[in-house]
Amino acid sequence: MPTFHVEMFEGRTVEQKRAFVKAVTEAAVTTIGCSPESVDIIITDIKRENWATGGTLWSDPRPE
Repeated sequence: MPTFHVEMFEGRTVEQKRAFVKAVTEAAVTTIGCSPESVDIIITDIKRENWATGGTLWSDPRPE
């Protein structure tokens, strides 16, 4: 039974998340041959102030 842990910035709608989990489930079924009922997806919404790349918080202004 595959379990996918997805972390992303907060702000997506429930409709977007619904579409995302449907697409990931379909991809898992197609590529690894599991049943849709065996696919678990855990979505964690992260505030931009709690995520950094290259030493810069995503809540800080990004260099252009």
